[in-house]
Amino acid sequence: MDLNVKTQNHQLVPHKGFKLINGTHDPDDVDQIYNLEIRDSDVFVVTYPKSGTIWMQQILLLFEAKGDVTAISKLNNYSNADLIPWIEVNGNRQAFITAPSPRLRVTHLQHHFMPAALSQRKGKVIYVARNPKDVLVSYFYFHKVANMLETPKNFDDFFEKFIRGDVYGCSWFEHIKTWYSHKDDMNMLFITYEEMIQDLHSAVQKISLFLGKELTDEQLANVVKHSTFNNMKKIPQASYEQVPGDLLNHNQGTFMRKGTIGDWKNHFTVAQNERFDEVFQREMKDFALSFIWDINDIENQLLVS
Repeated sequence: MDLNVKTQNHQLVPHKGFKLINGTHDPDDVDQIYNLEIRDSDVFVVTYPKSGTIWMQQILLLFEAKGDVTAISKLNNYSNADLIPWIEVNGNRQAFITAPSPRLRVTHLQHHFMPAALSQRKGKVIYVARNPKDVLVSYFYFHKVANMLETPKNFDDFFEKFIRGDVYGCSWFEHIKTWYSHKDDMNMLFITYEEMIQDLHSAVQKISLFLGKELTDEQLANVVKHSTFNNMKKIPQASYEQVPGDLLNHNQGTFMRKGTIGDWKNHFTVAQNERFDEVFQREMKDFALSFIWDINDIENQLLVS
């Protein structure tokens, strides 16, 4: 989620089938991302909001530091977004052009905004997907903390907005479908938040192999150690605790809240769950994607085929 620019209101600006945040994004600048020249060493982490963005920021930074977490802390004051920024935030596109390699960036944008060169298999893309019920709950709480977003009236109201795609990031379904349908056009690793929770070591190994990182067993173990949820909560830059109060209202909650699977069960009514399942089945019927919905029943996956 974009934290670098303060906005004076919570207006979402419709732009080419997407919603940008007034004061944080400039539509004309976002349009120019499409024409960026891409280097083979460029890496873009793509997520729908609240799907593991800062988790992947931490892992990539630890790769660059070969597992040395103290080296990362010395490089930034506020958050890991200082080192792996959002490409769509005002001013970041221009900074990207002259930045030294490797250029590591994160984005919540839909596929059609991103550099065309990615579809020529230049650079690399890591798409992190998370089951949308947990995304909805996490995003609800984030709206209470993030000053650049509208404070929700209540959970029921936010549920409806999320279903409609009337939030920053728009429809979760459209976001994942448009990216997943282009996964074979580019150098993409598609990974889920849930598989990272299930077996972080295997997930980190997979990411390392995809990026061509050569780390010793000890260095890889340190990457895993310092990117667990509990350890990241202890690192101010990783947990966004030091982000200024005009961007995040720390009195309303923490950026890193639970980091688990199935918290939606504590929030959805039976009727909401049934409705969400209907929408999911309809929207995802042509996409063979499976998600884990409950940490206590990881074998019970909803498979759409």
